[in-house]
Amino acid sequence: MRAAWYETNGPAGEVLLLGELPTPEPGRGEVRVRLATSGVNPSDVKARSGRTRKIAHPRVVPHSDGAGVIDAVGAGVAESRIGERVWTWNAQWKRAFGTCAEFVALPSEMAVPLPEAVSFEIGACLGIPAMTAAHVVDTAQAWAGSTLLISGGAGAVSHYAIQFAKARGAVVITTVSSPAKAELARAAGADHVIDYRKEDVGARVMELTEGAGVDAVIELDIATNAALLPKVLRPSGLVVVYGTGAAEAPQPLYFFLTNQITLKFVFVYELTAEERATALAMIAEALSRGGLIHNIAKTMPLAEVVAAHEAVESGQVAGNVVLTIG
Repeated sequence: MRAAWYETNGPAGEVLLLGELPTPEPGRGEVRVRLATSGVNPSDVKARSGRTRKIAHPRVVPHSDGAGVIDAVGAGVAESRIGERVWTWNAQWKRAFGTCAEFVALPSEMAVPLPEAVSFEIGACLGIPAMTAAHVVDTAQAWAGSTLLISGGAGAVSHYAIQFAKARGAVVITTVSSPAKAELARAAGADHVIDYRKEDVGARVMELTEGAGVDAVIELDIATNAALLPKVLRPSGLVVVYGTGAAEAPQPLYFFLTNQITLKFVFVYELTAEERATALAMIAEALSRGGLIHNIAKTMPLAEVVAAHEAVESGQVAGNVVLTIG
């Protein structure tokens, strides 16, 4: 099968290889998916570079997200699944072979039915971006009338988080860095969009909440944005953190203590079975009613995997990057 892989950590142009690998066979409890697409996420490029973890296998086929059709099943899996359109999650988490290939074999439960009306390109955006978004909104305890500040509203996760929060009736404030990103956030349903390069975010949030502060913050980079929290949160507020730009950073601990702020850190790769089931149900419901807007910034062929990694790594892409396979 055609695939991309790396055998050592390093820059995309130096370590990513493209060629032929043996086609995997599904083991007991597994399905094999003939992939049509593969999602390229920031965590994929960080893992390849060695920034977040060192390579743990002699060879790694990257990417956890993808979509395609089940073409074979292992022992213990119903043959009726053959021919099923699916999307994947955690394909390469703690595993050597992910979705950057023509085929992937993985546990049956990690291949989720994809409605006929939903494209394979969209399917490649659901594993990390949409599932993270669903989980952080659920963790933030969004309810009708609650007010959330979602940072980076044009990003892959935040774009979906805005939509899940609005589906629960929350008022959503979000931050962006350009007029183009503001339009993306508004299209997702954000009630208020703040350009943090031109406006005082804290002052604007307090104006919008009549001095009360928001009920919860959904934060993509706690290392960078921690100092903002005392300026936007109400007492006994909640911060849900799903990312950080640094391993360590100062935090406003006295504010957290005296205002009884709750910090919850979430890591989409290690959700409990119950948490994952909730997120999957939220995604399935939204897809079934056509209630999600998807922001695919770039679609590129497998042969351009290096350029795809570099595009994500640059931080200049607002939305999802998807590789087409075959």
